[in-house]
Amino acid sequence: MLILTRKIGESIIIEDNIEVKILHIQGKKVKLGIRAPFNISINRKEIYEAIKKENLASSKAPKGVDKLISILPTTDT
Repeated sequence: MLILTRKIGESIIIEDNIEVKILHIQGKKVKLGIRAPFNISINRKEIYEAIKKENLASSKAPKGVDKLISILPTTDT
């Protein structure tokens, strides 16, 4: 992990196209501004983890789906 010290108004650059700027510091909270291309997804970690969990859950077939599929009529042409 890279650890940097930055002041309000200072930035870091990731690759050539992502800028993370310190906008405000109040107590233990830091407000960041992130400038990145639209095709790059940026989420808070807790949101990212929730998305991963939901994607994993949706990729697994719910219980009983196999039984339901077996009783559905097929369309042989």
